[in-house]
Amino acid sequence: MSTTIDAKVVVIGSQGSGKTSLVLRHQHKNSELPKSIPSTVGASFLTSHLRVSDLNVRLQVWDTAGQERFRAMAPMYYRHANAALVVYDITKEKSFADAKLWLHELKENSTNDVILCVIGNKLDLESERKIATRQGQEFADSYEARFYETSAMDSRGVEQVFQTVAGIIHDKYAEVAQQRSQKAAAVLGKSNETAYVLMEDESGQNGPARPGQSASGCCF
Repeated sequence: MSTTIDAKVVVIGSQGSGKTSLVLRHQHKNSELPKSIPSTVGASFLTSHLRVSDLNVRLQVWDTAGQERFRAMAPMYYRHANAALVVYDITKEKSFADAKLWLHELKENSTNDVILCVIGNKLDLESERKIATRQGQEFADSYEARFYETSAMDSRGVEQVFQTVAGIIHDKYAEVAQQRSQKAAAVLGKSNETAYVLMEDESGQNGPARPGQSASGCCF
């Protein structure tokens, strides 16, 4: 029976950055997205199943609202997150500036081992680009985050983001599982360890040393 790993992924960024479209593109793959997607209220939730090597990775994706009036709710969704996707619109400087605030807030409210991904979205609007790829990469590097550029409209880069996140989660799980297995083996080994101290008795036969006696011979 195949093992399933559950992991929480939060998607954050300012309103209009394309967070919901990004999530829907991943969910529906090659299906056509609606021309108009309503703004998220609070947060929406979906589950994504990905196969990585010998394991099933089940991503619990939380698409959070980008409107300012929902900002105070965001830290609630950061709790226990295994990964975070910080999304900005490459055609809007304010969206990029907001992404820095979102990521800073995330770091203040999450554990140090959360997987961070910075995503410059809307590659299909390349002619309107305001944020250079280099700027996005430098921003991601400053937080030791992975950097991607995507288009939710034509699918570019979207699956790479989710597959990479699932792969890292798989590797972390495998590492922890191996460490636990090694610890369990060490504990089991100690509990089964029995030292037999043999000595020659008067008849010349080897036998266990009796209490108070000094031992000679071989220890196993």
